[in-house]
Amino acid sequence: MNEARAYLKDARISPRKVQIVLDLIRGKDAGMAMAILKNTPKSASEYLIKLLKSAMANAEHNFGMNPEKLYVSECFVCPGKTLKRIMPRAKGSADRILKRTCHVTLALREKV
Repeated sequence: MNEARAYLKDARISPRKVQIVLDLIRGKDAGMAMAILKNTPKSASEYLIKLLKSAMANAEHNFGMNPEKLYVSECFVCPGKTLKRIMPRAKGSADRILKRTCHVTLALREKV
């Protein structure tokens, strides 16, 4: 069975924040998933709306799938590179700031 995938690499958001939103759309119809993302007040929603639109376009254009029958068959997030920054503190010391990134994968399949 064909599967249309879309990838988001090095998104400047923590993987934990993305995972919360991915759990909301896993297994849902593509239209329902889009509605959920548009009404979820999380910063990860913006990234995932764009990614879902890309996966839907891939399904329609590359595999000739019917957009009405698509559902989110698989979605997961992996940690990417961590940018290490320094914040000055009292008495000449410093704290390390970790700016995390992530890679998101989203796959769509057609319902039989």
